[in-house]
Amino acid sequence: MEFIPVNQPLLDGNEKKYLNQCIDTGWISSEGNFVKQFEEMMAARCDRQYGIAVSNGSVALDAAITALGITKGDEVILPTFTIISCAAAIVRAGALPVVVDADPVTWNIDVQQIEAKITPFTKAIMIVHIYGLPVDIDPILELAAKYGLLIIEDAAEMHGQTYKGLPCGSFGDISTFSFYPNKHITTGEGGMIVTNSPHLAEKCRSLRNLCFQPQKRFVHEELGWNMRMSNLQAALGVAQLERLDTFVQRKRKMGELYNNLLADMASIQLPLPQTDYANNIYWVYGIVLKDLLPFDAEAVMKKLADYQIGTRPFFWCMHQQPVFQKMGLFAGVSCPVAENLARRGFYIPSGLALTEQQIQQVSDALHEVLQ
Repeated sequence: MEFIPVNQPLLDGNEKKYLNQCIDTGWISSEGNFVKQFEEMMAARCDRQYGIAVSNGSVALDAAITALGITKGDEVILPTFTIISCAAAIVRAGALPVVVDADPVTWNIDVQQIEAKITPFTKAIMIVHIYGLPVDIDPILELAAKYGLLIIEDAAEMHGQTYKGLPCGSFGDISTFSFYPNKHITTGEGGMIVTNSPHLAEKCRSLRNLCFQPQKRFVHEELGWNMRMSNLQAALGVAQLERLDTFVQRKRKMGELYNNLLADMASIQLPLPQTDYANNIYWVYGIVLKDLLPFDAEAVMKKLADYQIGTRPFFWCMHQQPVFQKMGLFAGVSCPVAENLARRGFYIPSGLALTEQQIQQVSDALHEVLQ
């Protein structure tokens, strides 16, 4: 039986053609034309004025936090159920991450719990869209307006997704994306910052390029990073972005097929197909084991590995990360919904290259393992 990886990207468009152009012209560094083209295409896709390509989605958050002036003494509200990059960017800036529990149905931040977390030190709310459905954004924008807060939108998993018809990546002061191989659009490694603020765009461009100065290149007033995206990566991004609508359609069909094949399994919670503000794009196809099963996600994942099925665990909660606990963060914090998702949730193969036959094979294995 052939192994089915949890993700395999689809690279059968213009990727080779554009990469060959980079090689033939010699433009393989961050100076090539594909970088600017990718930035402009991504910004337009998000209804944003500016795009700043960077080396990955994690440093996109670092630059966004720094550009917004978030620093020591500030607090930033974010979901506890997310990738560590979100909290790490806040901590590295010297600010304090304040976590909120997850919604048990959408797996996104529980919007109803946010306002109680706001203090005089709160400077921003970080919206993080999780797995396939966007956060319910309007109530958060209302809170931001009410309390004068900044909004950082992490849309790393939401390529092509919309909220009430508006593109994810178009909300708040600044938004970020990741182009890791498991995303709808991949550049291998890579990220993007999008914004409508010329000041923030200029600041992020400087931060990604070691804060070189135009007139005195090697005289530095500030510290930045080398987080540039190469022309080779951007060439991949342009080719991928050309087919984003097709990719989203393909992902939704895969999600629907899984929904149909797994509908008879009363022991698992499947992803919510839609809300009143969005349809799921199934970035990954997540499963949560219900309480009636006497084992956790780790046990099921090990059994599926015996069937040659690749899986990944759900995110581990930020407030239970050992690295943050060693720093004295999150003492006494409890987020029961997210804690349950972290222990009883995992996702199954759902990459763009996945075939219907492989989806059937995954379904058959799940039925046998969970009988």
